[in-house]
Formats: sequence, structure tokens, C-alpha cells
Amino acid sequence: MSTRVRIRAAALGAAALLLAGCTGGGDDKAASDPSTAPSTAASGPASPAGTALPAALTGQRPDWRSCPAPEGGRKPGRDWRCADVTVPLDYKKPDGATMTVALIRKEARDKDRRLGSLLFNFGGPGASGVEILPRAAVQYGELNERYDLVGFDPRGVGRSGAVVCRDDKETAKSEAETDVTPDTPAEEAAFLADGSAFGAGCARRSGKTIAHTTTSNTARDLDLVRQVLGDAKLHYFGMSYGTELGGTYAHLFPKNVGRLVLDAVVDPTADNVGHARNQTIGFQRALESYLKGRGESPKAGTARIAALLDRLDRRPLPVGGRRLTDGLAVTGIVMPLYSKESWPLLTSALSKAENGDGSELLRLADHYNDREENGHYGTQSHAQRAISCADSAERPTADQARALLPEFRKLSPVFGPFLAWDTAGWCANWPVKGERTTPVASAPGAAPILVVGTTNDPATPYEGAERMAKELGAGVGVLVGNEGDGHGAYGTSSCVTRIVDAYLLDGKVPRNGRRCR
Repeated sequence: MSTRVRIRAAALGAAALLLAGCTGGGDDKAASDPSTAPSTAASGPASPAGTALPAALTGQRPDWRSCPAPEGGRKPGRDWRCADVTVPLDYKKPDGATMTVALIRKEARDKDRRLGSLLFNFGGPGASGVEILPRAAVQYGELNERYDLVGFDPRGVGRSGAVVCRDDKETAKSEAETDVTPDTPAEEAAFLADGSAFGAGCARRSGKTIAHTTTSNTARDLDLVRQVLGDAKLHYFGMSYGTELGGTYAHLFPKNVGRLVLDAVVDPTADNVGHARNQTIGFQRALESYLKGRGESPKAGTARIAALLDRLDRRPLPVGGRRLTDGLAVTGIVMPLYSKESWPLLTSALSKAENGDGSELLRLADHYNDREENGHYGTQSHAQRAISCADSAERPTADQARALLPEFRKLSPVFGPFLAWDTAGWCANWPVKGERTTPVASAPGAAPILVVGTTNDPATPYEGAERMAKELGAGVGVLVGNEGDGHGAYGTSSCVTRIVDAYLLDGKVPRNGRRCR
């Protein structure tokens, strides 16, 4: 069977489809409340103990240069420039070892009305802002008028000390042979051994880095980057996991919050099992919306797809020299649920698989898993695992995962078994301890932060946005609801896009609870 499905923290492995958004949606026509621009007072970045960072770090000035082409991709256009910022490997030892964080920037067009830098995180964790932002920048054209658009690779990602845990041959072997919903003691043992081997590979290949790939350390990197870029406040646009990073930043540096947008929000109150439960609900909700959209009974359609997965569990479909397993099939189903515009791909892929041709579902799974046609895999999933396991102190056992199965199957016969087992396999025998159980996002005293949730978001259910707004605190978290489908609302809902642009460009804070239809 395949390597476990990587939908733990709403990965943007589906970025190519997700970012091809179109405008649409309605407006509830509620009046926006005026807001003054953020204050220019700000405190500098510090270590966890509150010790100021050395001047050699805070006094850096980025050396902007032409950007190299990403692996297997095109070189960004001449408007884009790249730089590196040196950060402490361990913020508890700010004078010790360092690493670099890679940046990419497109300068604001209107220099006279420039507001500063707007930093982006596209989720994962593990998505490369250096690679994604140039491809996605067309939908941020209005913002680029007055902001420098800045993408970055978080620590452990891409050009910022990418974590590497397996080679292509090992990854392919895991996909083909590891059953992600084990039915026998032998399959269960192999499943857990695969997770342990992955962690051991991370430790062997990436050394000390994996102990420091926490979201809180990346938030501290963000504040150092803010200072190096010359911004008094951090202006930030976080999507998916990027909302968890944004909430963590606001908690650590509330006085440095400028204009922050959190879209497709990770629930800050959920622990390891809570995230799995949320995503089981979210993906099932999105699947039922898809089924209704094609005129099919959600109950009957779910049963039909679950039956297909059961058949694939017993007998995978051959596709060339490979096999479509039930695990890869779930990944292929997940992929197009991220964007309503991709639903026709799911219809075609399911129809073919039910008739014995697994090629389209496998192709969707490969795209999600960052697998190229030549069999080479990207390392986003490696960084995702390293960041998630460095963050979470929880290490659920096989017994605990097995106990979740009845509840999760009831929530979703399609996604429940995979996500229940995933709780045990994800960080099995991880070589370093995790930092906490749940992130902390409370940010008393911070400027208002826009929190955007979509009702049928598959990977980050709408309830997470409600909880994030509450966690940030009264007067800080400003909730904007979007009634629709897909992962993220900016660029797909004209209503949400107008609200976000008005907030980022003019400082207009909408009414808390504003609704877009």
C-alpha cells in the first residue's frame, strides 16, 4: 500500500490546481468598519528567554540577486530577486550555530505609496514560498501595487536547509508495500516500522536540523526577517498551515502584528487526534458537496467509493509497472477536493477506476505526492513530517489508533480509516521530542487579524476559523465566513477578495462575523 496520506495539516501539495483560482461568489453587503493603520512601534526579535539577538543577525541587509530556477522548473521572471537571511539554528543559543532562510521578492509598483513587505506562507507545512509565490503572484496583482510581495522557505523546507528523509527508491517501495489501513498483525507491524524508518532516515540525513523545525522557531525567523527587511510591523498572508504559523507569530510578537490575513484556518485548539477528526469531517463534507453537485446521493456515492477502496485494498489495480492501492486512491480522491474547478477530474478518475483503469487516480495521487513522471519525488512531505513531529509532543500508539476506528469510520467510510491509522504512523518513534500538544494563538494587544473560513473547506473545516478568531482574542480575531467549496477563499470568492484587499491596502477592518455568499 501507499505511504500514508499527507493531509495532516492541510498540505498544499495540490498547489498547482488550488492556485488556479477564479473569481466568483457574492457579497453580503455589510458595511466595513474603518480602522487606522498599524502603529509603527515594534519590539525586536528575541530568543525564547527574552534575550535580544546579536547585532550580527539583526543588522543584516539582504543581498538581492537574480533567482535560480527551482528543481525541474522555470527560472522566475526578471522582476523577482532572491536573498538569504541568517537565523539562529536554536533560539535558546542565539550566539551559536546558524542556518539560512531563503527569500524571494517582487517590489511594489507604486514606490511613493509603498506600505512595506507582505510575506506569504502557502501551507503544508512544507510548501516552498520561493517556488509558489512567483507562480501564484498574478492573483495578488492589486496587493503588489503597494506591497513588496515576499515569499520564503521556512526552516527545513526547500532552500532553507531542506529536510531529506528518503531517496526515490525508498519512497516508491513504501508507497507500493506499506498498507496504510492495516488489517492483520503483520500489516500493522510493517506500517509502524515504515514510520519509524522514515524518522530514522530524517535523523540520519538531516542531523540536528529536525530538532529545530518547529513552528515557533519559524515564527521567530519571521520576526527577524521583518526587521532585516526594514519593516516596523509584519504584514502577512497565511493559508492553510500558514494560518497556524500566523497565529503562533501573533502570540509570540503581538506588538509587531501589522496586517495579518489567515485563510483556510487550522484549528488551534485541536491536538493530534483532533486534527485527524477535523479532517475526517472536512473531507467527508467536501465529498458530499461534490456528490450533490453531480446529482448523486451523498450516502450512496460515499458507499460506492468506499466499496471501490475495499476492492483496491484486496486487489490493487495494475497501472503500467505500478499499482493503484487503496492508499494511493484516497490520495487521488483528496487532490481534486481542494478546488471545485477540479471536480470533473475526480468524476473521470473514479469512473475509470471503477471500470478497471486506475491511471487517472494514480496521476492525481502522484501530483499530490510531488512525484514526477521520471519517478523523482520532491521533499515537501519530508519537511511536513519533520515540522509536524517537532511541533507535536503526542505519539499515539497503534492501540489508540485502533480504538478510533469505529468513530472515524462512522464519520467517513472513505477517509476515516486512513486518518485514524495516520495518528499512530505519522510520528512513530520520532527521533526528537515534540514541543507542545496544541499551538497557542492568543494575542492580547495585537492589531486586528482577519480570519477567513470557508464552509465546505475539505482540509481545514470552517469551525477551525471560528476557534482561531476566538483564540486570538476579542478585538483581535475578526472572522469572515465564506459560503462555498474549496480550500481557501481569496481569489475564488470576489467578496472575500474585496474584503481582504481593503484590509491590507486601506486598513479597513470588516465587521466581525461578516459573511460572503
